[in-house]
Amino acid sequence: MLEIKSFIGTHDQDWEDEQQWRHPYLEITVILEGSGIFRSENDECTVHAGQVVLIPPNVPHSFHAVTPIRFGVLLIQDLPISTRELFNRMITDDLPRIITLSPLDQEHYELLFREWLRAFASTLKERERNYTAWIEILLLFLSEHSYADQQALSIARVGDFIREHLSSPIQMSTLADMTGLSEDGFRKKFFKVYEMTPKQYQQVCRLAEAKWLLSSSDKDMQTIANHIGFSQLHSFSLWFKKLEGCPPTEWRNSQRLYHQ
Repeated sequence: MLEIKSFIGTHDQDWEDEQQWRHPYLEITVILEGSGIFRSENDECTVHAGQVVLIPPNVPHSFHAVTPIRFGVLLIQDLPISTRELFNRMITDDLPRIITLSPLDQEHYELLFREWLRAFASTLKERERNYTAWIEILLLFLSEHSYADQQALSIARVGDFIREHLSSPIQMSTLADMTGLSEDGFRKKFFKVYEMTPKQYQQVCRLAEAKWLLSSSDKDMQTIANHIGFSQLHSFSLWFKKLEGCPPTEWRNSQRLYHQ
């Protein structure tokens, strides 16, 4: 039977685990604020906000604060095999792994984690099914938004910058400077991480944001167009129609009809 413990822990800079813990739960701990030290049997490393520690069951480990620190902790036992495989794919040789989220992805993960805690504290009609679905969402998010190396993470921070500045034109030199790479090196690394160019990525993000605003709000078309970088409503409508096959007003109406 699925068993879960989950909480947010807050500690001052003098806190540390009394010992190395070994428990039957797989553990997912995100550092929400501050920094500390993570120790396993043969390893010790500094962890800081935005990093997630994946710990397989029965692995001795401990955490120690360096500054005031806040953790989001998820302990899981008897997870369904298909969901457990998502966790297993992110670790190697049953050893702990530390992954790093970009600042924007950390923010989104924390929002998901807080909504999970709300569900976890609620009285649910289908408790185990809800819990499994939430854990799968959290694991899928981590799998999609973790990066293999520091350079890939620096590219992800550029991705954050693009997502947060959808109304601004792409300046390749500025983006390359953010990573410390040449423009050519930046383009190649960006394509390796996202499988598209920065300009293509911006277009994908603009479209996703436009569709989100069209379907979830009553904002007028000019406001939406301005938000994603189109000063002319006509240009926005032509661009949207080219990508989606219909004008934005028609697309919004089709979504509402669908929901009715």
